[in-house]
Amino acid sequence: MFEVFELGLMRRALLAAVMIGFTNGFVSAFVVLHRSPLKLGALSHSVFPGIAAVVLLAGLSTVGVYLGALAAAALVGLGAVFFARKSMVGEETVLAVLMTGAFATGVMMLTRYEGAGGLEDWLLGNIVGMSDADLWMSYGVGVLAVTVLAVLRRPILATLFEPDVAATLGVRTSVLNYGLFALLILVLVTTLQAVGAILALGFIVTPAATVRQLVGSVRGLFFWSGVTGALGAGLGFLGATIFNQPIGAFMVVVITSMFLLAVLIRRLRDGYASRRHQH
Repeated sequence: MFEVFELGLMRRALLAAVMIGFTNGFVSAFVVLHRSPLKLGALSHSVFPGIAAVVLLAGLSTVGVYLGALAAAALVGLGAVFFARKSMVGEETVLAVLMTGAFATGVMMLTRYEGAGGLEDWLLGNIVGMSDADLWMSYGVGVLAVTVLAVLRRPILATLFEPDVAATLGVRTSVLNYGLFALLILVLVTTLQAVGAILALGFIVTPAATVRQLVGSVRGLFFWSGVTGALGAGLGFLGATIFNQPIGAFMVVVITSMFLLAVLIRRLRDGYASRRHQH
């Protein structure tokens, strides 16, 4: 059953899944606390035309893809703020409109690219097919993201919950927010190649949503969310290989199942505590 893991390529992909899962899980704590999963989901779709445009103009390269994704996310994010001020609808509505338009543009660009197979990996995910350069970029972004969030955890939490207080303490809240936004986009692009643009939202939100059901401490949320992401990605990779299923989709299904199980455990725990209190 596990003969497939005698192949170096599969062992390499499993390690990548666990590393990317831990990074996404760690970052998901910030996303859940910031209450911005829907905005991040819109950005996960909007980066696709940026990737497609760079590939059409300069070919498929890891650095080019990251730059294209950052540019597209910045345009859509800033465009949502601008048009929300000029229109009669809210920012999230404008973001949804721009996201769908951007994603549709990326799909049209995809049909014009002769080497569409490589570009489709960013749309649907192909963790086994990631190149050495892609993997090293993923590992580098993962180390950077985890380090930044760990070192700046206190000012980040202060900015999230008490921005005025954080500003009086000398925290440059606007700079911090923009820097974290850029960091999230880098992590998101790494996730795209692993599970695809369509499923990336679940991968970067669900781990912390799962841990939030069972852990009350914000301090432990980051670490245990990382562990949950790594565990879900690893089990999903193994399950997809055993049952011959799409790897990215199976990883997201496993992480989603972990969330549902956590909700059930919390309900049972709260029910038991309530009955015990009554007696």
